[in-house]
Amino acid sequence: MTRAPGGFDLAELLARRGGERYALHSRHLNHQLPRMLHTLGFDKVYERAEGAYFWDADGNDYLDMLAGFGVMGLGRHHPVVRRALYDVLDAQLADLTRFDCQPLPGLLAEKLLGHTPHLERVFFGNSGTEAVETALKFARYATGRPRILYCTHAFHGLTAGSLSVNGESGFREGFAPLLPDTAIELGDLDALERELARGDVAGLIVEPIQGKGVHPAPPGFLPGAQDLLHRHGALLIADEVQTGLGRTGDFYAFQYEAGIEPDLVCVAKALSGGYVPVGATLGRDWIFKKVYSSMDRVLVHSASFGSNAQAMAAGLAVLAVLEDEQVVANARVTGELLRSRLAALVDRYELLHEVRGRGLMIGIEFGRPDSLGLRSRWTMLQAARRGLFAQTVVHPLLHRHRILTQVSGDRLEVIKLIPPLIIGEREVDRFVSAFTAVMDDAHSGGGLLWDFGRTLVKQAVSGR
Repeated sequence: MTRAPGGFDLAELLARRGGERYALHSRHLNHQLPRMLHTLGFDKVYERAEGAYFWDADGNDYLDMLAGFGVMGLGRHHPVVRRALYDVLDAQLADLTRFDCQPLPGLLAEKLLGHTPHLERVFFGNSGTEAVETALKFARYATGRPRILYCTHAFHGLTAGSLSVNGESGFREGFAPLLPDTAIELGDLDALERELARGDVAGLIVEPIQGKGVHPAPPGFLPGAQDLLHRHGALLIADEVQTGLGRTGDFYAFQYEAGIEPDLVCVAKALSGGYVPVGATLGRDWIFKKVYSSMDRVLVHSASFGSNAQAMAAGLAVLAVLEDEQVVANARVTGELLRSRLAALVDRYELLHEVRGRGLMIGIEFGRPDSLGLRSRWTMLQAARRGLFAQTVVHPLLHRHRILTQVSGDRLEVIKLIPPLIIGEREVDRFVSAFTAVMDDAHSGGGLLWDFGRTLVKQAVSGR
């Protein structure tokens, strides 16, 4: 490999200082992250990754059922996306001049809108939260109204505007005052109608399947909400940052029910191919024309790195792979296989209460058992901190079975599976076999699982 000008050698730097990774984070970044990873036993060192797998220095493989919280929709280092990035760098395009129109953004917008034929325009930013911020601003400006409705337990991002429509209080605490938005329960059309009657609502933002806890919108809620919103002159905003691009077995999760046509749609995560951050807000022509109503307003909403060539090339490559390799259909078929095999275990294990979700977005929920011995152990964990039992399951999945998973939110007894959309029957077999072994251990009173639970209890108590 030719050394870069100036003598910078990335491979040499990583070889020399890569072993300091956890110490560097402790000193210079979020110092609680390495502490948390150590507590949970997740302070591993992965040397390389490909597809749905990681490998450690000893050559052991680890199955990734987390996909970087959905970013790695195609798995890691997909050859088509890699080739596109090499090609765009080699092309040495005159990128981000700010005063021209490059072809790649228009081509990517055209492809995205082809999957969303009722919408006409796209704004490209750099992340999911930025896509949401764009939607909030556009909805307010287009309607001339100040208030956005959102659902309890929703997650739409962590920047100030997105945080205002975040339904989890733990993320909001200490960052007030936020924007004057209002929460309703997912599925509560009566509450939606009451809020709309006040006449100041710009729109409702909703995840078709909530990431926290993996809760699908109840049947009929989205079409009912769309009808109410439009009758009151308000907009439906679909947050598809995690659920979009095939995750749930449809290109968008809102397409599961017929007749739903959101006015604004937010996507990100998987559109990046796992390489270059990108977010997109798709919307109706009249909304964009109101926001950009004159040449004086041409830059009224923009992003310094939005529409950059590398991100656009990655997005185009991702959409090509989704089509060429029938990834969306695979997510639907493989997801149903995984969900049905896990759901079949509910009657077998009293600690396992429900398996839900669509496509390759699956929630495994645990709950209070009936038998006395298991109930006493469960109560011990719950008394220290809700959500600890799910962590006792996540731990052996990683350490005994080399499968990476995580809980779906703080203080939830739910594991969320969002693996790369390219997994197949082999990965389903591996996960179900491992999960069954962990459940067998938990229900037999196996020492390792409950011993780790007691360790978590001590950590929870000492951290109060």
